[in-house]
Amino acid sequence: MLTLCASTFLVLAYNGSFWKTFFSATGGIRLGNLPVYAGAFVALVLLFNAVLTLVNFRFVIKPVLMALFLGASAASYFMSRYGVAIDASMVQNVVETDSREAQELLSWQMLQTVTLLGILPSLLVWRLPLRFLPVRRDLLLKLGTVVLSLLAIAGLLILLFKTLAPAVREHRELRFLLTPTNMFQATHGYLKRKWATPAVIAPLGTDAGRGIKWAVPGRRTVTILVVGETARAMNFSLNGYGRQTNPHLSAQAGLVNFRDVGSCGTATAVSVPCVFSNLGRDGYTADKASSREGLLDVLQHAGFDVLWRDNNSGCKGACDRVRYEDVSQPRPGDPSCGPEECYDERLLESLRQMIRDAKRDMVIVLHQKGSHGPEYWKRYPAGSGRFGPVCQTNELEECTRESIMNAYDNTILYTDLVLSRTIDLLRAAAIEDGVDTGMLYFSDHGESLGEHNMYLHGAPYIISPAEQRQVPMMMWLSDGFRQRFHIDHSCLAARAAQPFSHDNVFHTVLGMLNVSTAVYNPKLDVIHPCTRGN
Repeated sequence: MLTLCASTFLVLAYNGSFWKTFFSATGGIRLGNLPVYAGAFVALVLLFNAVLTLVNFRFVIKPVLMALFLGASAASYFMSRYGVAIDASMVQNVVETDSREAQELLSWQMLQTVTLLGILPSLLVWRLPLRFLPVRRDLLLKLGTVVLSLLAIAGLLILLFKTLAPAVREHRELRFLLTPTNMFQATHGYLKRKWATPAVIAPLGTDAGRGIKWAVPGRRTVTILVVGETARAMNFSLNGYGRQTNPHLSAQAGLVNFRDVGSCGTATAVSVPCVFSNLGRDGYTADKASSREGLLDVLQHAGFDVLWRDNNSGCKGACDRVRYEDVSQPRPGDPSCGPEECYDERLLESLRQMIRDAKRDMVIVLHQKGSHGPEYWKRYPAGSGRFGPVCQTNELEECTRESIMNAYDNTILYTDLVLSRTIDLLRAAAIEDGVDTGMLYFSDHGESLGEHNMYLHGAPYIISPAEQRQVPMMMWLSDGFRQRFHIDHSCLAARAAQPFSHDNVFHTVLGMLNVSTAVYNPKLDVIHPCTRGN
């Protein structure tokens, strides 16, 4: 009786997102579909009951049910509040996030949900007196329960196959929404990838060297790659957004803004290692990326001094073999930091002096905190926001869509300022320090702000909305940089409206620095058609 009641409770209490999608997948709620809904409900209860029966033993069943209730309550909260789905990438996000990002997701609403749907049912199970049959009768009863449940499920599937088959086939996201099976699938997928990571890193681009444009001795070069966080392209006024969120960048001479760029993933843990690999989105897997060198290694092979500066939660393996600086920790009295974290201007601290003192050509990666949610109002200095009122709680359901959008747009406005100051710094270095400089900016992924009732990011790519996949990308090159590498600015500007993706970044960086290597693909280099002499 306990497993049957628990199975019914699991299907009913934690699967609001699943049932909402299932109703939509089967043509919407209508009287004629009641047999389908009832049949699906009974089949799921019987499936869960059969599985729980296999662990229904003294000293086992209670801890199992308590763990299920606690885990499912947290998972169902995030799915219902933010419209996310639970897959291996989401588990990776949870495991690899830092404590400050994790704290932003904690709220009183979450505590209430976990208490009501997790802690209280667990206490009830713990206090229940259970009576077990003699061993032989108990095993026979369990075997009969499992067999009869599976037979009943098979019968229901046969009866409802005509309706269920197309719904399940066309709506693959259902498997990411069914709790608690999604938690087990996602955890298994993550652990399988994690444990499969080989200890030996395969070399990449060890043949890398300087191309013919380096033959004539010239000035040192400094190239800055700015990796944005959670910035979606549609909220950049450079891309036609109705609000002026890019007042500084729109005034920067020589800036090329690419308006149609797709991300490799919908979460940092996927997009960052993917964009710095040469695998491309179609060929990317976490174990492949972690088992070989990437873009920064190839640049080191070519003789560049590479530095990763981080104001986020790490580089997710992309910078494992290069110099690394963490600038995210606040210092007392530092104007570029708040009480809990540092603003992205911290990434520019002492950067000019570093460029001036460098003896070799440099590539510097600046990893922003950007627009990471849900506490958007913490991403920019107080008083620097233009849009208001802003949502100042991580319980987004308590805020209006307008206040959420205002806070998010203020983060884009601040990113605009940081990028513009980066360009100013590079322009000054080019003029005063005799360095050829360039900048390439791209965000790792976008963000949902209530569209389709979804918030934040990390949706499985197959069902992710455009808001999470379309990202900004822009490039600025000094006059000396363009002349040295024979880059035609007007040609590059003419390509700004063409569709590109994260797949282009690896090869574009190699192309803009004229790095010669067998792993370079000129067809994926955005600059290649605009480089005189190619």
